[in-house]
Amino acid sequence: MGGRPSSPLDKRQQQHLRGQVDALLRNFLPQYRGHLAASKLPRVREHRGPLTQLWGHPPQWQQIFCVLRGDGRLEWFSHREEYENGGRPLGSTALTGYTILTSQREYLHLLDALCPDSSGDHTQEEPDPLLEMPVNFPLFLQHPFRRHLCFSAATGEAQRSWRLALQGGIRLRGTVLQRSQAPAALAFLEAVRLYRQHQGHFGHDDVTLGSDAEVLTTVLMRELLPALRAQTLPRLRGAGRARAWAWTELLDAVHAVVLAGASAGLRAFQPEKDELLAALERTIRPDVDQMLRLRARLAGRLRAEIQGPLESCLHRKVDVQLPRITQTLRNTVEAALAAVQTLLAQGMDRLCLHLRGKPSGMRLRKEVYSFGEMPWDPELMQICYREAERSRGRLRQLVAPFGFLGSRSLVFGAQDLAQQLMADAVATFLQLADQCLTTALDCNQAAQQLEKVRGRVLKKFQSDSGSAQRRFIRRWQICIFLPFVLSQLEPSCKLELPEFEGDVLAVGSPALTIEGIYEDVIRGILLQRIDRDEETEAQRETCSRQPGSCTEVQPLCPLSPPGTLRS
Repeated sequence: MGGRPSSPLDKRQQQHLRGQVDALLRNFLPQYRGHLAASKLPRVREHRGPLTQLWGHPPQWQQIFCVLRGDGRLEWFSHREEYENGGRPLGSTALTGYTILTSQREYLHLLDALCPDSSGDHTQEEPDPLLEMPVNFPLFLQHPFRRHLCFSAATGEAQRSWRLALQGGIRLRGTVLQRSQAPAALAFLEAVRLYRQHQGHFGHDDVTLGSDAEVLTTVLMRELLPALRAQTLPRLRGAGRARAWAWTELLDAVHAVVLAGASAGLRAFQPEKDELLAALERTIRPDVDQMLRLRARLAGRLRAEIQGPLESCLHRKVDVQLPRITQTLRNTVEAALAAVQTLLAQGMDRLCLHLRGKPSGMRLRKEVYSFGEMPWDPELMQICYREAERSRGRLRQLVAPFGFLGSRSLVFGAQDLAQQLMADAVATFLQLADQCLTTALDCNQAAQQLEKVRGRVLKKFQSDSGSAQRRFIRRWQICIFLPFVLSQLEPSCKLELPEFEGDVLAVGSPALTIEGIYEDVIRGILLQRIDRDEETEAQRETCSRQPGSCTEVQPLCPLSPPGTLRS
């Protein structure tokens, strides 16, 4: 009585069940990891349909059935039935890092440039399937370190719909870390920046597009590329474009090995990361006040040490371009968000109009569904995304002197912001509409209620978009200017850091580093400069709206207290 009953299972049966559980975990955990990652991504509307693909050895154009999954992964099957019956795809790829070309001439030119030591004379080459069959509606997916994917649509309309869907998938996969607010993601991006900075790469670029494993893979592939070119390219067989294709296949094989290794290494690091975070939580919390006081004291000493060289750098290199770059950033995001507001208002107006027309329940449900899907409709949202692209060339020209090569990341960020604000506004409208609409209202009364909701939603959107725009501009100002300023101060100011190292080492916490304090000081002074530039611009705008009511606004003194004007 009261004793634990013996198990009805013998040891062999228990061992068998444990084996079953292990097998379940082996099969389930990869899916779970993938869905954990996918849960952090905004949706991509699944897109599928027939395409023609250039593949095989030798490559030939063959009919396939393509599926773009909601997590931005592209799969292709031998035919539709294979997909519908749950068969294995012929191939698949995450769209991270790809770009789309829809011109066969442009793609062939890119292939010719891949192997710069080729003669450029293609008259003696073996028949090239790309040239044997001119492609009317091509979709070429090009990647700097992956095998190229060559598709063709049946019509121009199908080509456009696939292009928009694929662009959405590429952006989705690329900005997964940038969209995350998790401290671990932010720490990873900062660690990548410092790692590259220690190797002499100060300028922000698109290396951080992708998941953590994909980012590390890109970092290493960039390091390996010169040696791969020197050692392998001369030994590749073939000539011209055939040789270029062989080169992309070699890069794809190297990329696959590196990506697998990076993924395994990060998985192995996970327990250590969890333990480290738990240990930091235990050790930092009791000493946080002391650490903050030391940090503030060291920051004051560093600020006094570097103020002269930093002021000189800002005055000579940054001040002239800061207003122009800020205005271009503002134009980029303002245009995209204005397009979002227009689409949002039109969508709400359409619902009100349908409601006044006393539609059937089925028709009204269809309209509400279409409204709810607006943020994920690539054709509709392309109006907003295109606005974010318009200033790209101008911006690239302005930021080039600062070593900034992240224009693609910047445009992706503006497009992500447009999609997120649209999604938030649509969700708010549907939630408020659900609260105010009852069965007691007739169609006209319901439409009047929706019009009130429309006004509230637009007011909230204007408030949300204004604050989001300011955050966007400030973030990219820092991304453009901070690495440049750090590179300019590297030869002189950083040499002074070792004399401060002893105070930091005495604390004995990895959370406090002299290099981190040094960069925070520079970031803080740079933000002061940015804020004062905005103050000056705001004063100019006020004066322009009220002629004769203001004296001429003069540039602010460098590093002077806010509101102090140059005499």
